[in-house]
Amino acid sequence: MFRRTKTPRKLLVKKGSQTSLKDPVGVYCRVRPLSLPDQECCIEVINNTTVQLHTPEGYRLNRNGDYKETQYSFKQVFGTHTTQKELFDAVANALVDDLIHGKNGLLFTYGVTGSGKTHTMTGSPGEGGLLPRCLDMIFNSIGTLQAKRYVFKSNDRNSMDIQCEVDALLERQKREAMPNPKTPSSKRQVDPEFADMINVQEFCKAEEVDEDSVYGVFVSYIEIYNNYIYDLLEEVPFDPIKPKWNSCSTPMRSADFVPPQSKLLREDKNHNMYVAGCTEVEVKSTEEAFEVFWRGQKKRRIANTHLNRESSRSHSVFNIKLVQAPLDADGDNVLQEKEQITISQLSLVDLAGSERTNRTKAEGNRLREAGNINQSLMTLRTCMEVLRENQMYGTNKMVPYRDSKLTHLFKNYFDGEGKVRMIVCVNPKAEDYEESLQVMRFAEVTQEVEVARPVDKAICGLTPGRRFRNQVRGGPVGDEPLVTEVVLQSFPPLPSCELLDVNDEQTLPRLIEALEKRHQLRQMMVEEFHKQSITFKALLQEFDNAVLNKENYVQGKLNEKEKVISGQKLEIERLEKKNRTLEYKIEILEKTTTIYEEDKRTLQQELEAQNQKLQRQFSDKRRLEARLQGMVTETTMKWEKECERRVAAKQLEMQNKLWVKDEKLKQLKAIVTEPKADKPERPSRERDREKVTQRAVSPSPVPNAPPLRLRHRRSRSAGDRWVDHKPASNVQTETVMQPHVPHAITVSVANEKALAKCEKYMLTHQELASDGEIETKLIKGDVYKTRGGGQSVQFTDIETLKQESPTGRKRRSSTAAPAQPDGAESEWTDVETRCSVAVEMRAGSQLGPGYQHHAQPKRKKP
Repeated sequence: MFRRTKTPRKLLVKKGSQTSLKDPVGVYCRVRPLSLPDQECCIEVINNTTVQLHTPEGYRLNRNGDYKETQYSFKQVFGTHTTQKELFDAVANALVDDLIHGKNGLLFTYGVTGSGKTHTMTGSPGEGGLLPRCLDMIFNSIGTLQAKRYVFKSNDRNSMDIQCEVDALLERQKREAMPNPKTPSSKRQVDPEFADMINVQEFCKAEEVDEDSVYGVFVSYIEIYNNYIYDLLEEVPFDPIKPKWNSCSTPMRSADFVPPQSKLLREDKNHNMYVAGCTEVEVKSTEEAFEVFWRGQKKRRIANTHLNRESSRSHSVFNIKLVQAPLDADGDNVLQEKEQITISQLSLVDLAGSERTNRTKAEGNRLREAGNINQSLMTLRTCMEVLRENQMYGTNKMVPYRDSKLTHLFKNYFDGEGKVRMIVCVNPKAEDYEESLQVMRFAEVTQEVEVARPVDKAICGLTPGRRFRNQVRGGPVGDEPLVTEVVLQSFPPLPSCELLDVNDEQTLPRLIEALEKRHQLRQMMVEEFHKQSITFKALLQEFDNAVLNKENYVQGKLNEKEKVISGQKLEIERLEKKNRTLEYKIEILEKTTTIYEEDKRTLQQELEAQNQKLQRQFSDKRRLEARLQGMVTETTMKWEKECERRVAAKQLEMQNKLWVKDEKLKQLKAIVTEPKADKPERPSRERDREKVTQRAVSPSPVPNAPPLRLRHRRSRSAGDRWVDHKPASNVQTETVMQPHVPHAITVSVANEKALAKCEKYMLTHQELASDGEIETKLIKGDVYKTRGGGQSVQFTDIETLKQESPTGRKRRSSTAAPAQPDGAESEWTDVETRCSVAVEMRAGSQLGPGYQHHAQPKRKKP
């Protein structure tokens, strides 16, 4: 971007006092007419500020099943019957007026392919677009105030140099002597190819043009193609229709073909972006300027796509730079001070159309071009969204201007270097509905972006109106008579000199007398004139002395002022350096602040994540504590029950031992109190066996003892519902203690139906022990439901019931005891050999298989 070079501190003034004055980006909408009258239309103009989009037939509906209609508002909407003149007066007229008054402007057209962007910007034969109308208004306003050619000279630092009249004349003669001058001549005939475009019938002129300045107009034309910048006015042999590029998109090596070189973006001393090495042509009329534009337009890359026969494949930028410099105090020549030059610029941008490759049927280079076009437009949209977010929410996000050459070139406009206006061109046909919807959304975002107002230029310290005042001073004074005429009228009139008679003696004497009077009068006037001249010379000398003294005084004052100005300039340079240093420091601090803010947000996110993690851990800890508390309580209750059971079992065991001892004492007492008898003879072996057999089935050794009843042994955990599985092959035993579970379902074969109704399971298993007796095992377990809907049994306990014969144990008897009178033997057998022995082994318990648990059968209450 280019800017006036009058004072390099313009940016600081803008950032300081003018930050509160902002204007939104002016967004306008233009609807082109349909190509065919019977085409379906999806865009309707509601009023001069609103358009409405209708969902065409065949597109998806909204959730309610109705067609979705969306309205979008603009600063102004132009319908299909809007003329180019009406569009120019509403959009571009104010930008040209600002250009003439030293302010910058940016105008660009945006839309899909085939929406009428190029027609709006360039126009068509008989109906010129915005570009020729802008040029016509500029030259109508400054036509007689233009400087001679080459008085202003462009340099490579985005600024202008000024030359005197002599240097400019030499430059003109040098350029005219060249065989092919680059600068177009105003005397050449207008090209009929574009003559109708620049033939604007309406006369338009800016108001309040500074007449004490001279102006110069420079134009340049560039294109941004595949994110590279090319100069369309550069004089190189270039074929825009069939460029000699190979399949790898690189130039072919040809002796007569020089590929165009891409240009680089630079930043000048005022932090404005410009294209380095770009050709700038000075023009003096609308015809010259449009001829330069047309020459570059022929080099612009266009191609035939499925949607548009002549589709622009690049973004084009036509820059109009207006240079203004004041006249000197006499109003005759340009003031030779570079600091007084004011440069303003108007950029007219014709963006390439956004397109979808599935509709354009693009392939190869066309596909790559479409990708770059869409990428640059997406970057422009991202910049607008970030600017809006920063302005609406007070954030300080970095705007990605550098992601695209298009946004990088015009970033100064969005930072407050001039007005920004956009014309959204839309095609109302139904096929472009989705693309038009995206364009409308982008326009809606752009309208919310505000751009700071540019600062007005400072006024030059010279007297206004000096150009025409000096012209009047050198012109005729009026109808006053000349001095010679006054002198001649003061002489006496001459008498008649006609001699009618030879003897006439009066005419000649009267003539002589009149001439003598005139001579005397003349002598008197000469003497008076000498006297007055001497007096006037004295006055003039006095005046010269006074003027000289005045000049000396003024010169002294000027010297003093120059010293003051020099000191102020040095002070200004020092302050500028200091200001640049501070700006650099501020930029570094802003970047540091941005980094710190990002770190702060990252740390806050990490802190929140850690807090959430701690909360989850705390919740897990509480759940674990509750679970462990429940497990401790359950285990405590379980061990309390186990201890109670073991204590009860120990008490029962001790009671059994005490009962056995009581029985032994009773038997011993009976033996002691029984009278002694002779020792009987030892019986034979057969008798011993018989008596032993009889003793095996005899009742209790205690006399008068009641007969024992058949009792059932109650199994543990009898409170639950049980499945009592007794196979049909089991043998019924006649033991006193029998396992019995109340409310049990007795089955011979385990089945799923019985298991589904119970919580416990018991299997009665019989096998032959090593001593030949039957050993019964009660295998117990818990019933669980499985995920598949079935049941499974987990075995937890085993009880063993074992029966032994008394003949298999040694009898403890006294050899001195007499035989019983009733035929009973004198030997006795203790209670341990008479009772059935129940051995219980718990799974996982510390009791070994050899531990015997003697239980006393409980008697039923009568």
